[in-house]
Amino acid sequence: MSKTLVEKIWDAHVVKSEEGFPDILYIDTHLIHEVTSPQAFDGLRKRGLPVFRPQQTVATADHNVPTVDQHLPIREELSRFQVDMLTKNCAEFGVELYGLGHPFQGIVHVIGPELGITLPGKTMVCGDSHTSTHGAFGAIAFGIGTSQVEQVLATQCLLQQKPKTMKIEVNGTLNTGVRAKDIILYIISKISAAGGTGYFIEYAGTAIESLSMEARMTICNMSIEMGARGGLIAPDQITFDYVKGRKFAPQGEEWDKALAYWQTLYSDADAKFDRVLTFDAADIEPMITYGTNPGMGMGITQHIPATGSQPETEQFSYQKALDYMGFKDDEPLIGKPVDYVFIGSCTNSRIEDLREVAEFVYGRQKAESVEVWIVPGSKQVEKQAIEEGLDKVFEAAGFRLREPGCSACLGMNEDKIPAGKYCVSTSNRNFEGRQGPDARTLLVSPLTAAAAAITGQITDVRTLLNQPELA
Repeated sequence: MSKTLVEKIWDAHVVKSEEGFPDILYIDTHLIHEVTSPQAFDGLRKRGLPVFRPQQTVATADHNVPTVDQHLPIREELSRFQVDMLTKNCAEFGVELYGLGHPFQGIVHVIGPELGITLPGKTMVCGDSHTSTHGAFGAIAFGIGTSQVEQVLATQCLLQQKPKTMKIEVNGTLNTGVRAKDIILYIISKISAAGGTGYFIEYAGTAIESLSMEARMTICNMSIEMGARGGLIAPDQITFDYVKGRKFAPQGEEWDKALAYWQTLYSDADAKFDRVLTFDAADIEPMITYGTNPGMGMGITQHIPATGSQPETEQFSYQKALDYMGFKDDEPLIGKPVDYVFIGSCTNSRIEDLREVAEFVYGRQKAESVEVWIVPGSKQVEKQAIEEGLDKVFEAAGFRLREPGCSACLGMNEDKIPAGKYCVSTSNRNFEGRQGPDARTLLVSPLTAAAAAITGQITDVRTLLNQPELA
């Protein structure tokens, strides 16, 4: 019987399945952090239960950590308490922790892939919605709630309904200045922030196949932003080359055995998907959001769609979003002044992202009116950036390479955007108050963010590519 990639991996991990009930799904790897794990550990403690398979659980501190002076005590009381509780819980229950100061510490969805913990064919969960990032390796990876975190800690299994499947193909060659972030923002703008609800999405097509692993992670990361349960990409030689030799990846004979299995992980040619969508890469230009959900996005040269063009039932919320952002119907965004530029988050904080920004800003200076935060996704990314001299390039441009953490992606640490200020951000969400109370967020690629940092305004990066140094 022909199967999709999701079905192949799912069926291989079902412990028990009965008609009319959720499947009992075995979880290969459980990632945890300081925000959604404390109540789960308390639940185990109250029931007198151990962590069932601690060797399959990996913890790190990321959401609440400061990104400057990490060697000092955390100043925010709640943040300090949550990080301290993670340290205590991991020590008590025998869970590996990559906490502050550890060379493997970083954003949970950055360290899994770079350490070789994330592997094709796995089932992976975390109490974090952007767990779908790991699907870039051909894994079933999805976010779970705190009660489910407790379930996995106690049993290494979850009760889950088998999801519907969707295939999204993007074919053709990407235009100048268009990156993975633009692809996913374009898709979400076309199908809406709810268009993937109930589905597990497989991304395919020539444009997807041409992407690096880091770019594929950006695509899968934002699957949740269209309501999907998760997203994945079939592993190929690009995947295998990325994984080989990493810290916890299989070695020697184990590698050969694993590779033989991974090479079977693809959707059969006649596999049936519940829905199939196809897009042309040539239609995508650098993207930017203008509203308060990731579906409110458009090409950088376009004008904001009019409220009257929206379905009648959505016009009130649409207008409310524009009012929050301080924008109007039919307005262009190019030339709008920006206050902050944030380059980081589990969407765009890997070494490839930092290299691209450094190459673009080399020999240029940031606008005096803009504050720029560049936050690596992990200690390993930070170390590599310094070894390659990227920190010096950033410093010369007026930027500062900070220390790893979720940072200004969300207002749970010291890196908050002030009320009313505009932040051009490489993160994944532009909800009201996401980056701080009354902060205004515009989602873009690292390249488009770098252009805003240099010019001090929303800019079509294509006008600056291959251009001489700005005066």
